[in-house]
Amino acid sequence: MMAKVVVCVFLTCVFVLCSTAPVDVHGGSDEKCPLMVKILDAVKGIPAGSVALKVSRQGADGAWTQVANGVTDATGEVHNLITDQEFTAGVYRVDFDTKAYWKAEGRTPFHEVASVVFEAHAEGHRHYTLALLLSPFSYTTTAVVVNAHQ
Repeated sequence: MMAKVVVCVFLTCVFVLCSTAPVDVHGGSDEKCPLMVKILDAVKGIPAGSVALKVSRQGADGAWTQVANGVTDATGEVHNLITDQEFTAGVYRVDFDTKAYWKAEGRTPFHEVASVVFEAHAEGHRHYTLALLLSPFSYTTTAVVVNAHQ
């Protein structure tokens, strides 16, 4: 029974996070926001502010190069991480500093970092919203991917 409740809460949180994808956030154009992040603290049921993150791109040699960083605001979001021109096709990794967040909350987390690795623009130019549901012992991610020209 508890598992069903957890799944229902998770799905509700994902729906809330995803229903607020970056549409007309920047004066009628999301061109400044090809990659946006939203984080929800599953323990409190509120956005997770002050979570540091790094965005890296994988090179042809397999090495990772950091291309952007940011910190979530009070709404649990980060906008303007990277421009359309900088967000070229390739494999990206977003590392969320979950340990520092949970330590600041007075909790001892299991994970040092939550990482999301994905391929961008494999099917043409897209804009991405990464949603992270975070607890001290687990994290779940989902993505909203939209055609940037629709």
